[in-house]
Amino acid sequence: MNISPTPSTKNPTPQQLSLFTALCLSIPIGVSIYLIYRDEKVASIFFIATLLSSYALFQYTLRKFIYRKIKLIYKYIYQTKANKKEEVYNKYVLPAKNIDEVTQEVEQWAEQRKAEIEMLKQNEVYRKEFLQNLAHEIKTPIFAIQGYIDILLDEVPNDQAPTKKFLENTARNVERMVNLVNDLDEITKLESGEQPLHKESFIIQNIIREVFDALYIQIVERHITCSIKKGCELPITVFADKEKIRQVIINTVINAVRYGKENGSIIISVYKTDDQHVLIEVSDDGVGIAEEHLPRLFERFYRADRNRSRQYGGSGLGLAICKHIIEAHDQAMHIRSKVGVGTTIGFTLLTKKES
Repeated sequence: MNISPTPSTKNPTPQQLSLFTALCLSIPIGVSIYLIYRDEKVASIFFIATLLSSYALFQYTLRKFIYRKIKLIYKYIYQTKANKKEEVYNKYVLPAKNIDEVTQEVEQWAEQRKAEIEMLKQNEVYRKEFLQNLAHEIKTPIFAIQGYIDILLDEVPNDQAPTKKFLENTARNVERMVNLVNDLDEITKLESGEQPLHKESFIIQNIIREVFDALYIQIVERHITCSIKKGCELPITVFADKEKIRQVIINTVINAVRYGKENGSIIISVYKTDDQHVLIEVSDDGVGIAEEHLPRLFERFYRADRNRSRQYGGSGLGLAICKHIIEAHDQAMHIRSKVGVGTTIGFTLLTKKES
């Protein structure tokens, strides 16, 4: 057993701390035994036995419990699987460190993480500014190109079918670019808080029917039936930004049209969950989405099915915009799906102005 003869009061090692504590316990016991029996031999035996046993107990306690917790902290801090060299370090070197040294390393780690977080925040600000500037600057040339193409389409004779076809394809792709730029502009404004909410009371079923009418052509092209769920037709009033919620419903219905199956159905349900909240859910019976994609569907530019998104001109920003709008209302949005069954996207709204 390795016992240090002189405990240090500054930055003690576990061995020194155990010895110091054992001495504090064994000396009074040894003195008490001597005063009772007046026998130096008996007092010495009790002193040595108490010293050794208490030292071993304290040393075991420190190593087994306290330093095991410290090792666990190290494991969570570095979050890596230890190699053989690190295992030797954790087993033989780390227990020899004192608490102050461990505290210093943890503080250094905390400072590094703080610096990394600050850098990530700065990068996020730069990203938002870049997207906002990009969306603003690219609008002018795109709209100019769109205007020139429209003029050319009007002036191309009907007998020049190939030229007209190329221009029509170009016009469709420019339209996709316009939609992408508008979505970029929209989401940067939402992120920066430049679009304040203008809340009012309105009947949510009326907005749903208006959206069905506005998207009639896209819905008919895929032979999809859209309806409000039976039993949910009774008018329910919500308190929110009417135009923003209209955009949320448009985006979710368009998403259901793109990923729903032909000759399928889209059903919107409206429920009062309590006196203050309403749940709106848009469900389709389409191909569904694999479970591994669900946590990322509200991310910017994320597409679960890239081929279909390109086919129908999706930008990958629709659901991200919806999530920003709903969160701006201090409400929540969710999605659930099963491959081969369909997808449901839902969100909550307030029924009335909060007092």
